[in-house]
Order: sequence, then C-alpha cells, then structure tokens
Amino acid sequence: MKSFLNVFMIMISLVFILNILKEIEFFSTKEANSFYPIYLSIMNSPSIIFEMFPFIFLIATQFFFLKLFNNDEINIFKYSGLKNIKIINILSLISFFIGILTITVFYSLSSNLQHYYLQVKNQFSKDKLYLAVINKNGLWIKDIVDGQTNIINSSKIDNNFLTNTFITTFDKEFNLIRSVKSNKIDIKDNEWLIYDATIFKNNISQKSELVKFRSNFNQERIESLFSNLSSLSLLKLLDLRQNYKSLNYSTVDVDMQIYKVATYPLLLVIMTILSSIIMLYTKKSNSKVFKIIIGLFFSVVIYYINNFFNVMGSTEKLPLLVSIWTPIIFLVLINLIMLININEK
Repeated sequence: MKSFLNVFMIMISLVFILNILKEIEFFSTKEANSFYPIYLSIMNSPSIIFEMFPFIFLIATQFFFLKLFNNDEINIFKYSGLKNIKIINILSLISFFIGILTITVFYSLSSNLQHYYLQVKNQFSKDKLYLAVINKNGLWIKDIVDGQTNIINSSKIDNNFLTNTFITTFDKEFNLIRSVKSNKIDIKDNEWLIYDATIFKNNISQKSELVKFRSNFNQERIESLFSNLSSLSLLKLLDLRQNYKSLNYSTVDVDMQIYKVATYPLLLVIMTILSSIIMLYTKKSNSKVFKIIIGLFFSVVIYYINNFFNVMGSTEKLPLLVSIWTPIIFLVLINLIMLININEK
C-alpha cells in the first residue's frame, strides 16, 4: 500500500506541476488574478489522473513486488502456501474493487471538477459569447454576429444539415429583429444555406427559396463542442446519449466514453496482472532499473495500442465494440499465455 501511495503522490505532483505551467502560459496574456493557474490546475488534474491511473497502477504494482523481493517476503508467501498465481489473484481482486471505487467516486468527482474547469476557462476565452448545448429539446446555439444575437434551435442533425430549425435574431438591446423557420439548413460552412425559409418580421411572414446566413458555427465546430466528454458523469453521459439519439446525432463518441468508464475496473485488473507477470519473470534480475523500464515500455505500448483503437472507433473505421474490446482481449490473451508458466517459477 505504501509503494502505491508513494507512486500515486509522485504522479499527482507531476501532473499538478505540468498543469500549472500550462495554465501560467494561458494566463500570461490575460488580465486575471495570479491565483487562477493554481485554481484551474486543481480543477483539471483529477481528470488527467483518471486517464493515467491504470499506468500508475502498473508502476505501483512493480514497486510492491520490488519491496517483496528486497525483503525476501515473496518466499515467505510461498512457504505459507501462496503460489504466484494466488498472489496475482489477490492483487487482481483488490485492483478490481479499487476500479469500482474509482468509477463510482473518483470519476464522478473528476468529471464535475472538469466541468467547472471548462466553465471558468471559458470566461477568459473569446468563445464565451458563443454557446451550443444538446438537451431533450434538441440542439441550442447562441451565436453573436455583427452585434446581433442569434438563438438557434434545431430538433435534428443529419450530417451537415439541420432539420426543423427555428432562428431568432435580436439586436444589441435584445429587441426582436426577425425569426426564420426552415426544415433544411446546410451548415457545412460558416455561411449557412437556409432552404425553403419562412421569415417572420414585423408581424409579417414571407417565403424564400434560399437565404444565406452567416454564423460563427459550422458542422466541424458544432461537432467539436461536444468532444470533451470527460466533464460528464456516467449518468449525464447516458442522458446525453438519449439526447443525441433523439437528434439523430452520432452517439459513437459518447458510447466510446461510456464503454471506457465501464471497462475501467477490468483494465486495472489487466494492468495489475501484467505488472505482476513482468516482475515475477524478471525476479532473478538484480537491476531495479531494468524491471521499471520493462514496465514503462509495456505502459507506452498499451497506451498507443489503446489510443489507436479508440481513434479507429471514434472515426467509425472499426465497429464500436471491436475498437473497445480488441485491445482488452489482446492484453487478456497475453496475460493468459504468460500465466500458464508463471505459477511454476
């Protein structure tokens, strides 16, 4: 436990320091209290730690075994009837329950803090005048162009088209200028093309086959606004998924995040087993550095494999379940192959 806490505290310190440096750079051109970089680092660090936690676990398990080897406690376990496989089973069970605790408590905390982090950070961003949200009533956008405020509500998104859309425009004093209703709006570029529009102005309505509408939003920007899913708890992710489905909006990214959180305890178990196997296979080596380097090497390989399949899944080049489960199954198979021999060592 002490080895785990030591590694955990070292990683927290590194994450916090790197975050502060990042926030100091951001606020170097802003007029803000010097306390903000520290405050925002505290808000943002837990979500980064959540992402790194499986790798922290791998390294922590290595230090745990190093302590066992140094004190010759591994042989005491064996003499008491605990073989290698039983030691690994105990550690795996502990890591599974820690994983459950992590997604139920720590992830809820980190996602809420990340949400507040984005809210505060947005106050110092030029994007603070713009807003886009998705809820059960559809897509809502607040957009300011040439001093005029546009409130946009659309019930569905179909690729680069908004359907059943209502646009209300106000002046600087928030007096109503006009409203536009359309069932088909092309948002591929910043100059929207509104087809078969009905324009309401001064209590008079008129039809127009095509209206050009300038906006700060386009298809790419709207999609990017909903990419930071780490600021949403599991319950909010499930609600967002339902809202996406009602909008006919792709749920791939949300599903990826839900599966990622749901499989988190399993990933911790796999990393614990892998680290245990590495240490038991290399126990005859007197070099602590060599053992740690092997663990770090596998951490980097696992990270890139996992990231590769995540990208393939989010871009829909692979089915969602394939992109989620392939790296996990791959790691499980490697662990099983190595476990066949490890109990005899």
